[in-house]
Amino acid sequence: MSNNTIPPLTATGNSMAPPAAVNGINTIQGKRVPKQVMDSEVFMNLLVAQLRHQDPSSPMDTNQMISQTTQLATMEKLTNMDTTATENFSLQMRTSAAALIGQQVSWQDADGTKGSGIAESVSFAGAVPQVKVGDKMIPLDVISGVTATPVPDKPGTEKPDSTPDAEPDAKPRQNSTDN
Repeated sequence: MSNNTIPPLTATGNSMAPPAAVNGINTIQGKRVPKQVMDSEVFMNLLVAQLRHQDPSSPMDTNQMISQTTQLATMEKLTNMDTTATENFSLQMRTSAAALIGQQVSWQDADGTKGSGIAESVSFAGAVPQVKVGDKMIPLDVISGVTATPVPDKPGTEKPDSTPDAEPDAKPRQNSTDN
């Protein structure tokens, strides 16, 4: 057997097993970590414990039990709505970040330095999307402005300076079928 493997603990034939784990007399309880969130499982456990330990001469009121069950259902729906809202917000941030590609963005760093540049790509690796501008990764929630980038002129094309004004006295042209 190599030094990198640990032999399994068994009740017989393993001198490395601690006595408490073998005979069960002095068993060590595992650390119990309390739940930090009350969910439907906790609620149902409380309800079952309440039903088990109720006084048989005065049982729990049926209306009270129905009320508690309704509260459980409401809590589950609110939890689901919260999860859905969080997912929608995440999707909205991703969509907004992706729409910035090719746009001129501006931001202010934590040290107060202002910057701007063209958004080249987006990373969705973290909780908040990161927009790549040049060699910097800018968190979406730091971006303070977006402007459209000017479209460069194609070589060989000219923009007209202005559109010709229509003559004020000119009469509208009529089609031959309007007689």
